[in-house]
Amino acid sequence: MGGERRVYWLGFGAMRLTGKGIWGEPRDHAEAIAVLRRALELGVTLIDTADSYGPAVSERLIAEALYPYPPELVIATKGGLERPGPDRWTPNGRPEHLRAACEGSLRRLKLERIELYQLHRIDPAVPLEDQLGTLRELQHQGKIRHIGLSEVPVADIERARQLVPIVSVQNRYNLVERRTTPEAEQVLDHCERAGIAFIPWFPLLAGDLAKPRGPVARVAGRLHATASQVALAWLLRRSPVMLPIPGTSRVRHLEENSAAALLDLSDQDFRELDRG
Repeated sequence: MGGERRVYWLGFGAMRLTGKGIWGEPRDHAEAIAVLRRALELGVTLIDTADSYGPAVSERLIAEALYPYPPELVIATKGGLERPGPDRWTPNGRPEHLRAACEGSLRRLKLERIELYQLHRIDPAVPLEDQLGTLRELQHQGKIRHIGLSEVPVADIERARQLVPIVSVQNRYNLVERRTTPEAEQVLDHCERAGIAFIPWFPLLAGDLAKPRGPVARVAGRLHATASQVALAWLLRRSPVMLPIPGTSRVRHLEENSAAALLDLSDQDFRELDRG
């Protein structure tokens, strides 16, 4: 990542550790802590979170479960969204907000520097130069190491790269929606050419492809795997810059998702899934 840090190619997304609507405390606090600790036991070296998850709850849980952190662990977080209530998200890219968000994340995560800090959304009401300029200042101050983007088209990636180095892009991407959102494949291909890590969120969606006699179901049956494992295995084979971050609030689901990294798709399996 950024030519400096190696991470295992299947990370963990910590959004679902919070309460319903990504709001408040987890329903089962002990299970949330167990999920984070088990993730490290399974070899996860990248945990993705955000100040808006909870808000603040996800970051606090990570520190509670894992601090002091092992040296190989990269914690990526995000700023740039405010939470007026459950399932509600409002962009705020004002420099003063981004600075405060970063400082809050540093405190909650008990870090002196955040390895990957991502602009959660580009705020259309604030010049991009001001938003990324703030992150660049935080980078120069040693508070963040690398900068990433979330939910951006190719044009915005290129605009951003003229202002700061960008090491990651986190967009919604999965077997189903890559077909319904033409820009999805364009962004992934662009990241691959530029050597930018592509972090797909909501990676497990298989939809009608997982119905009986559908391609995901057929491949899962041949491999004695679940539909979710097949969807993840396809992502991992799709591109060398792919870094999925499946999230869950249950240890059992975490272990199931992690097993996808060991699933060996044949060329036939991959083509069948790719065709949909």
